[in-house]
Amino acid sequence: MNATPLLSGRGLTKHYPMGAEQVPALRGVDVDVLPADFLALRGPSGSGKTTLINLLGLLDRPDGGRLLLDGRDTAALDEDARADTRRDRFGFVFQTFNLIPVLTAAENVSYPMLLQPQAPADMHARARELLAAVGLADKADTRPDLLSGGQRQRVAIARALANRPAIIFADEPTANLDSHTADTILDLMQRLNRERQVAFVISTHDPRVVERCGRIVTLHDGRVERRAA
Repeated sequence: MNATPLLSGRGLTKHYPMGAEQVPALRGVDVDVLPADFLALRGPSGSGKTTLINLLGLLDRPDGGRLLLDGRDTAALDEDARADTRRDRFGFVFQTFNLIPVLTAAENVSYPMLLQPQAPADMHARARELLAAVGLADKADTRPDLLSGGQRQRVAIARALANRPAIIFADEPTANLDSHTADTILDLMQRLNRERQVAFVISTHDPRVVERCGRIVTLHDGRVERRAA
């Protein structure tokens, strides 16, 4: 696949303190995210998948290496610029859904749009359009505690799409779902990837997820074991 990467990580390193020691989580990782990618970050627990997602999504900073977004080094971005980039360019889906329990499904989807200057009517219409896109048009006014796990993950995916991101980062999105529901969520993500041309970067140790992805990066002990095809 010949395409200019949206994101390029080169030699990414990250350490975490453990007592007096600095424990390496990533040891010089190279990775690219291409436009409309469907990329799996595969590896066992402790391999560095979540750390890499956090670096690529600008939720954390690397200790070493370079991370380029549209060819520009993100090291120069201050915290406000990083927050703006996360809001405008990225969406996030987590295994624990991270929905706000006191808000309805539509309000949860609208929440990221509150940080952009939009008319309330436009936000409301966008939220309902996205809920319809993920098959939850009839659940717009329902709170998360009355939804199944699969329905909550669908709301989370709709929320991730709210600001029309270029990339959605999904950290173990099927980990808390049964097999049938996980397959349904994967079908949905593949359809959105194809129809909306949004890239997905999915960290996982689930072989069902890996076999769906067009490209795979395998991590082991903080290193890339096999480069993406």
